[in-house]
Amino acid sequence: MKMTHNVLHLIRTGMDDFSKGQKRIANYILSNYDKAAFMTACRLGQIAQVSESTVVRFASQLGYDGYPAMQKALQELIRGKLTSIQRIEASGHQINGSDIAGSVMQRDMETIRNTIERMDRTEFDLAVEKLMGAKHIYLLGVRSSSFLAGYLNFYFHLIFENVTLVQSSAAGEIFDQMLRIGPGDVLVGISFPRYSKMAVNAVRFARDRGADVIAVTDSKMSPLYKMASASLLVSSDMISFVDSMAAPVSLLNALIMAVGQQKSAETAENFSELERVWSRYGIFGYEEDE
Repeated sequence: MKMTHNVLHLIRTGMDDFSKGQKRIANYILSNYDKAAFMTACRLGQIAQVSESTVVRFASQLGYDGYPAMQKALQELIRGKLTSIQRIEASGHQINGSDIAGSVMQRDMETIRNTIERMDRTEFDLAVEKLMGAKHIYLLGVRSSSFLAGYLNFYFHLIFENVTLVQSSAAGEIFDQMLRIGPGDVLVGISFPRYSKMAVNAVRFARDRGADVIAVTDSKMSPLYKMASASLLVSSDMISFVDSMAAPVSLLNALIMAVGQQKSAETAENFSELERVWSRYGIFGYEEDE
């Protein structure tokens, strides 16, 4: 279900209607929501001195489809504020130490599944439309999102002629590279918790200059969301100090395919020319020693 207020607001406004046990749950969450976000319903019940079923009913009374939905809302509320050490402490118990590879890849599959279920196809189509009509396309990702921008840049350069990858080595240089951005241009801004202030300021600069912003981010609570002309919300899971980027990469693949199909003739011609270049200069393959 879609919630119009964050979970803490819902708890505060519903306090008068809670039972005595539910008020204990509510008070604990309001005072310790950063810890409650990663507790099982059973553990939260033990701390609030209520049964696990009372915790589950509490989540339902707030309007969530179950305890996991309320827990996810709490996690989204704090993800952008957790330090690396807090992330390690909060999520360490979620990984099976005896099968780290299986645990991590399973969570990656779950984030892709969640993205498929929650993705707004209208927003996706709008993003494609903005890109197809752009005078110039700028791509920006900072810190762990920088490789996503680079990945998008690699393929967009094979499809479009008007693409700039904004390098993020220094804040001042970002604005130097975006100096000519304006109406008719599009900035694809990619940012996930903890949101980089450098990325947020660059997106604000592009918007203030009249460019359209396509935000690739994790939720409506993201600072990029409110500044975007189109938003592609994608699950970016938190695996200890590592950001799981499996779902964002999959979404970018879909975006690349969508614009590639719109420009199918030009894309085919570009790749035909590249194949001739690669063949002539021996870019791929190797010769065995004789």
